[in-house]
Amino acid sequence: MRRRSATEAWPLVFFTPRTQALPATVPFVGPEALERRLGRPFRARLGANESVFGPSPRVLAAMAEAASGSWAYGDPEQHGLREAIAAQLGLTGAHVTVGEGIDGLFGLLAQLTLDPGDTVVTSLGAYPTFNYHVSGHGGRLDFVPYRDDREDLEALAARAREIRPKLVYVANPDNPTGSWRTADEIRAFAEAVPPETLVVLDEAYSDLAPAGALPPANWLRPNLLRFRTFSKAHGMAGVRVAYVFGEPEAVRQFDKVRNHFGVSRMAQAGALAALADEAYLAEIVARIARARDILSGIARDAGLVPLPSATNFVAIDCGRDGAFARRVLEGVLAEGVFIRMPGIAPLDRLIRVTVGRDEELNLFADALDRALRAARG
Repeated sequence: MRRRSATEAWPLVFFTPRTQALPATVPFVGPEALERRLGRPFRARLGANESVFGPSPRVLAAMAEAASGSWAYGDPEQHGLREAIAAQLGLTGAHVTVGEGIDGLFGLLAQLTLDPGDTVVTSLGAYPTFNYHVSGHGGRLDFVPYRDDREDLEALAARAREIRPKLVYVANPDNPTGSWRTADEIRAFAEAVPPETLVVLDEAYSDLAPAGALPPANWLRPNLLRFRTFSKAHGMAGVRVAYVFGEPEAVRQFDKVRNHFGVSRMAQAGALAALADEAYLAEIVARIARARDILSGIARDAGLVPLPSATNFVAIDCGRDGAFARRVLEGVLAEGVFIRMPGIAPLDRLIRVTVGRDEELNLFADALDRALRAARG
């Protein structure tokens, strides 16, 4: 094999060894990339936990109006949106910072908190984009296995007490299993974590959480940051807007590194309109719950086991190992229906399917039937 010359390798000298060692990929293979690989578009997009029901008509109208002013930068302090979020939470604007989706905020958090070699504790198989940012900033990931298809809060807290990490990550409700914990369990977990460890509480699915699952918004601690988004129930995944809230002094640190013009005028206007349309949000939450029941029924009819879910997706136990679940996944993809699966055992026995409209769920049911027959031989 021909070795590269010094001239060919020259651009790499500008990048750190850590950067060069990282894969040049995003944490997920997007449906668009899969469509290019398959050579055809998907008939149903049920793999990215987006809301196929879309945003409120008020959101679309507000963003359309804001688009005419997109020649100008958006408010770099996001004042109106921060104040509206804070009012809904019963907090002040100083408790809230807005960013380009939770993923963007996680990147800022890693930048703010991690020196190379710092340890971060998370669950093995939990949301991989968080891990992506930790690795990109030189952090060292330490994993605790799931227990009974839920993040093991007791084990996570025990591991945090043992190794005193810089961060510990928990999602409630959880992705990829859809499970949830009670507010009391979350509070007990945070109290069991050492004070020098920052609790990263991912509440992306907070709008879908059942009663009693979320601690009240005014539950704040010096070592706690809570992250929420407009991407899920509000149907604004493509807009990229989310927020973090916590003690003002902790939240203020994000202002030191964030892209101050990163949340566009349209995103700010759309998020404001979404907050104001509570009736639409309630309607969508009900539609998601109905579709979740239908999706669970499809799984049971196929002889599979749907896990209880407090999200806009259902994790379905295929009943065997990861190799079998991957055959099912590939079969469903081949039928033109985009879904995903966790990549870490034992969660890799699951496929994860986002809820959809009736016609999309019917497509999934047919695709699943054919994929299962092929996978079972």
